[in-house]
Order: sequence, then structure tokens, then C-alpha cells
Amino acid sequence: MPNYQFICLDCEEAFEEKRPFAQASDPATCPACESGHTKKLLSVVAFNVGTNSIPVPISTHGGCCGGGSCGCHP
Repeated sequence: MPNYQFICLDCEEAFEEKRPFAQASDPATCPACESGHTKKLLSVVAFNVGTNSIPVPISTHGGCCGGGSCGCHP
């Protein structure tokens, strides 16, 4: 089951939820303040091609890239 990242638009808490693909678009409740005013975030995915290659982002747009807090920038 995939993890989906959300942010609470009331308290700005970022959190993850593990849920089936069929429930990917269902609303999420913030675990910190219990608000339903949340937004699903676009995640950046990386993969390795071969044994000596470095992770390569699939997309350079969206997600948290730019702030550096998601780990996609060294």
C-alpha cells in the first residue's frame, strides 16, 4: 500500500497516510488538530537504474523541491 503525503491547511502540520490506491483521493484528517481541511501533496519519486547509478528524480516540478526539506537536494 502506498503512502500519501498531506498538509493541514489549518495548522500547517505535514503528515503521511498509508492507504490503498482506491482511496488515494479520499479526504484526510489531520492527526495534530483533527481538521479535515487538508491537501494531498505531490510526492517526488526517485529510482536507480543499474548498480552504480545515483537516484534520479522522475519530475523536476511540484512536490517540495526547491525548499530542500524533502531530501531531493543534497
